[in-house]
Amino acid sequence: MYAVIKTGGKQYKVTVGEKLKVEQIPADVDGQIVLEEVLMIADGAQVVVGAPLIAGANVKATVVSHGRGDKIRIFKMRRRKHYQKHQGHRQNFTEIRIDAISQ
Repeated sequence: MYAVIKTGGKQYKVTVGEKLKVEQIPADVDGQIVLEEVLMIADGAQVVVGAPLIAGANVKATVVSHGRGDKIRIFKMRRRKHYQKHQGHRQNFTEIRIDAISQ
């Protein structure tokens, strides 16, 4: 059984027991969260697709940790103009563990 959920502007295919890094969610570590934006649930040959969401469906998850991703280096340059700009970015994330998928 798996589901397709939407969180942080992105879509993820999740199964029970899977760990997943998503955009930062304001929740405590070891706290329970409920993701209610479920786009699709598949259980064997039975597939339920929402339009765009499935009414009443949710995914329960536990917050494992919070952290920051690897540094991404941004370099901009204009040739012959003596312009160079260096910049870095580290995105915050929340690691969650999927506990249950309910329809």
